[in-house]
Amino acid sequence: MGETVRRRTRNATFATVAATAAIALTATGAQAAVPTNTTALQDAVTSDGIMAHLEELQAIADANGGTRASGTPGYGASIDYIESVLDAAGYVTTRQDFTFNSFTELSDAEMDRVSPDPTSYVLFEDFVTAEYSGSGDVTAPLEAVDLVLPPGSSANTSTSGCEASDFDGFTSGNIALVQRGSCNFSLKAENAYDAGASGVIIFNEGQDGRQETLNATLGDAFSDPIPVVGTSFEIGDELASLLASGEVVMHLKTDTLIELDVPTQNLIAQTPTGRTDRVIMAGAHLDSVSSGAGINDNGSGSASILETALQMAELGIQPRNAVRFAWWGAEEAGLLGSQFYVDSLSKQESKKIELYLNFDMVGSPNYANFVYDGDGDAFGIKGPSGSDNIEHLFSDFFESIGVASEPTAFDGRSDYDAFITAGIPAGGLFTGAEGAKTADQVPLYGGLAEFDGEPVSYDPCYHQACDSLDPVGDGADADLYEALNAAYGGALEYDGTISNVNQQGLGDMADAIAHAVLTYAMSTSSVNGTAKASAKAAEKAGDHLGAHLFR
Repeated sequence: MGETVRRRTRNATFATVAATAAIALTATGAQAAVPTNTTALQDAVTSDGIMAHLEELQAIADANGGTRASGTPGYGASIDYIESVLDAAGYVTTRQDFTFNSFTELSDAEMDRVSPDPTSYVLFEDFVTAEYSGSGDVTAPLEAVDLVLPPGSSANTSTSGCEASDFDGFTSGNIALVQRGSCNFSLKAENAYDAGASGVIIFNEGQDGRQETLNATLGDAFSDPIPVVGTSFEIGDELASLLASGEVVMHLKTDTLIELDVPTQNLIAQTPTGRTDRVIMAGAHLDSVSSGAGINDNGSGSASILETALQMAELGIQPRNAVRFAWWGAEEAGLLGSQFYVDSLSKQESKKIELYLNFDMVGSPNYANFVYDGDGDAFGIKGPSGSDNIEHLFSDFFESIGVASEPTAFDGRSDYDAFITAGIPAGGLFTGAEGAKTADQVPLYGGLAEFDGEPVSYDPCYHQACDSLDPVGDGADADLYEALNAAYGGALEYDGTISNVNQQGLGDMADAIAHAVLTYAMSTSSVNGTAKASAKAAEKAGDHLGAHLFR
């Protein structure tokens, strides 16, 4: 870490020398990007430099109860650290204050079938507490509400719990069993509470892609004091079948804390030079979940754009277009910081943002290289005009260095969401979260699709305390992490300890981030081929609000 810090502070402000990038642009944004020489910045932005920042973030979490969640001292100390090194490098930094309603689980939730055939379900595997669920410890009969079984042929066939009339005749005090479908989970839970339900179990709808355990959010406006959990289609279908034969008694317990109007901040840093009517934005959320340090999610993205900014200053790069880096707060509460920022922009300010690049989880230990599907060819959800050019820039870059990549959907899971909704072209990178790595991906990226007969996710410590520089010490499966580290030739090791960051994948991501930021910083052509702001997304879809499903 020492060498990185010395290099960062030796040249405290932007030099007056011109950037070395050679510009020879053609008419379109995708073609215009290619001639910019980004090699020097790629060489300067290293995984070692990024890991040094992650070491700082880990130390901050360790000193503040193991977390860097928004609204906590650990988050405040994270902003302090990043702001201090950016100020020293000559950036113009500002903090943007806002408030949000925070959600914390104070102890592990429980879900049990008391009868028939007593069964204890496993938290995070069989069920998950819905974000913003109330607290409760209830044992009561289960009652099904307007289920569609077998499920319809297409998503959102079920309207279970969406109308107050669905609960006509519901027995007050029972636990409601409702099915995912056409309306928000919060509406289902509110209708259940109004009908006298003592708890709610929401199970997935059942079609392809709607079978896994629901990781749901009720949203920060939900306030009913009952436990609400999400579960899989398999478990919901089994419970419904049991109900058809007789009484089913369930036990639910949640222990949560919702604090209103908690203050937090976004941090914005802009280059002191460059056209301010053609601003290039690069952002990452800085907050962790409350249960851990968030070293991959999203220390990796935060540290990567920080090191990119610092090395631009170190190299004396003077961008043609101002570059605005952003570290978002309260992403884990529902993309609140980035939404607050975009909502605060005037129409004129919004038009001055040429594009937004998002980097959320770029160091997953069992990674794949995902590029946001700007043109919508893969997933049918395309970004505003110009987003396709950003996608092609990233995919072309990976191809040029002989590294595989593949598209991922603009599905509302990260901070690009507010930008594409506002019509600002966007793109970015992602290395995977709780999804399981496929056998077909292993030859492309390395790693493991299966271990001990079980599928292996891109990040086995996603949203857990073990998302740290010492995952095994923080509760991860030691055998799994040793196997992952071996599969990658030691790429997870940092300072003698297996970490939750894959430095092989992080290095490729760092090169791509540096390449994209500098390419657009030096471009004289709009990503759209015009000087105007992008139109709104032609198609906007998705059921995610950050990491959680909202319907």
